[in-house]
Amino acid sequence: MKISISTIGTRGDVQPYAILGEALAARGHQVTLSTSKNFEELVRSYNIDFHPVNVDYQEILNSEEGSKILKVNIFAIQRNLDRLIYPLIEKSLNECYQLAQSSDLYIYRPKTLSDVFTGRLKTKSIRAAVVPAMEETAAFVNPIFSGFWLPQFLNKWSYKLNSFRYKLLSKPLNQFYQQNGLAEYKPQKNTNELSLYGISEHFLERPKDWSADHQLTGFWFPKRKQNTLSPELSRFLDEGEPPVLITFGSMQVKKEVVSMIIHTACEMPDRFLIVSCWSDWQTDIETAGKGVMIIPNAPFEQLFPKVKAIVHHGGIGTTAESLRAGKPMFVCPVLYPVGDQFFWGDLAYKKNLAVKPIPLHRLTASIFRERIFQLNEPGLIKNCEEMALRISTENGVENAVDLIERAVEE
Repeated sequence: MKISISTIGTRGDVQPYAILGEALAARGHQVTLSTSKNFEELVRSYNIDFHPVNVDYQEILNSEEGSKILKVNIFAIQRNLDRLIYPLIEKSLNECYQLAQSSDLYIYRPKTLSDVFTGRLKTKSIRAAVVPAMEETAAFVNPIFSGFWLPQFLNKWSYKLNSFRYKLLSKPLNQFYQQNGLAEYKPQKNTNELSLYGISEHFLERPKDWSADHQLTGFWFPKRKQNTLSPELSRFLDEGEPPVLITFGSMQVKKEVVSMIIHTACEMPDRFLIVSCWSDWQTDIETAGKGVMIIPNAPFEQLFPKVKAIVHHGGIGTTAESLRAGKPMFVCPVLYPVGDQFFWGDLAYKKNLAVKPIPLHRLTASIFRERIFQLNEPGLIKNCEEMALRISTENGVENAVDLIERAVEE
């Protein structure tokens, strides 16, 4: 079967779909993943075909305007609608639509906005997500808006806020319809579409008010390969107590926050390992003490089991790897109050798998010291180890593939 998968965003938005694609290819399917051009090497490393969208999200998000958009700066978003956001959406939608038409099965991430055309495809489509932000439920608030306090009885209502994206983006959506000879765009719901979520029920309970078309499969983890950690990193890990790992993934971190974290870490008895990823921590590398190491990147699935605890931004991919490794977390959402990062950090805290989260812009040296100390709490450590054992019994990506093949056969 010829299967196409579409996703957009940063590495954490691409890798789960590459993992899913690899598992589908292992079952004998011809799989193509479509995403921004800068992820070609990553996608092909999973032994699947790559279809580029001529957009580099990393370049956009690293720009000054992109940084403001990430902070949910309304003025920056409005100013860049015509110049940056609308063209990006048009390019992505056209690529997704053409790819979907040439496939036997089309799997898409909701952020691609592919739901505006899947109801008109002859091809069967499946929605796949790692954040349950589209389907209404009374069980929890829409994760995208979890930074805003809402009473529990408004949980279902919070999902209606999704409709604002269609109003905000009506211009490029209608242009897409006109370009492809389709009728004028109107929001619609494909009620017969299977929706899969790469999330473990051990961490997030499946809402009882969801229909059978919405399923949690378990996390979509990459396979753990043989050790590829650098000799320098391996020496650092071996020469003392396991360090506390700090990473904010693809999120940009202000230089004053970088300096505060490094200077505070140097004053503490714990050892620290900082994985900088897209942020610039190298400016403070000279101030780092002997017990603090800064590296640009490392495979999380190999590194996390070797550290003591993990400080991160709350992305679901990083959260899932922390859970798999059985490590306590301290989540500092960078995107706040909009975005799902606080949702995962708060959920982990309520399940006693993490200390209380705090938005990164509110983090102080005293709070940092306090939370790092709390990560040593024996009950917290035990809960994390027990969660890791439960998650180890799942195979989320194989569960997803089973559900996909079953849906196609029906």
